[in-house]
Amino acid sequence: MARVSGKVALITGAGMGLGRATALLLAREGATLAISDINPEAGAETVELIRQAGGRAFFQKHDVSDPDAWTSVLKAFEEEFGRLDVLVNNAGIAIAKNVEETTLEEWRRTMAINSDGVFFGCKYAIPLMARSGGGSIVNLSSIDGIIGEADLAAYCASKGAVRTLTKAVAVHCAEKRYGIRCNSIHPGYIWTPQTENYLRDLGKLDEQKARALSRHPIGYLGEPNDIAYMVLYLASDESKFVTGAEMVVDGGYLMV
Repeated sequence: MARVSGKVALITGAGMGLGRATALLLAREGATLAISDINPEAGAETVELIRQAGGRAFFQKHDVSDPDAWTSVLKAFEEEFGRLDVLVNNAGIAIAKNVEETTLEEWRRTMAINSDGVFFGCKYAIPLMARSGGGSIVNLSSIDGIIGEADLAAYCASKGAVRTLTKAVAVHCAEKRYGIRCNSIHPGYIWTPQTENYLRDLGKLDEQKARALSRHPIGYLGEPNDIAYMVLYLASDESKFVTGAEMVVDGGYLMV
């Protein structure tokens, strides 16, 4: 129960869903958590859950699409903890529209959060992580960063960008000998509030959930901890030889 003991981890979008599950798991495994989210109430609730379980956590309100917010948040976390060992770029949104229906405003908002947010996270966290002696960056992409779905045009594009940016960051950090690894995770359908809202936007929720379920040969949809455990592996020293990898956690979605 100490796979990341002594490490300081920053998780964006940790107020709910995958981010919260990951924060709780890393805290149970010994990490100190730096929590960020656009929603201060949700972020504070995650921090309280960690503290109730005996862990240590610190919260900052954070708009990941704002580069100035990144410098401010990282400065606050460095002052509080003195180091950064793990960055999990988790914050993201999904708009259920095809390419013809997607407005330019929706396209740019999706890119700003899902793609720019990851770019800023990597760009501004690398110097602090290098000063800390190295670490692990984990970027949440999606199966839709590998394949396309008609009703997720902007989302697919943004997650595809995360997929290949991850590899560029991994090569850069390796060549610089920073001791920083960078990997992406590609979840299938994980039952979170975001997934529920997306399916509801497509039509009748029960019908859309059944349709999504049918695409997963394993026979059920994923749970947040299914992704959190992959983050834990990548955050820990167990994955010290893993960088630039695409970790698909999808219940077999991409097999068929």
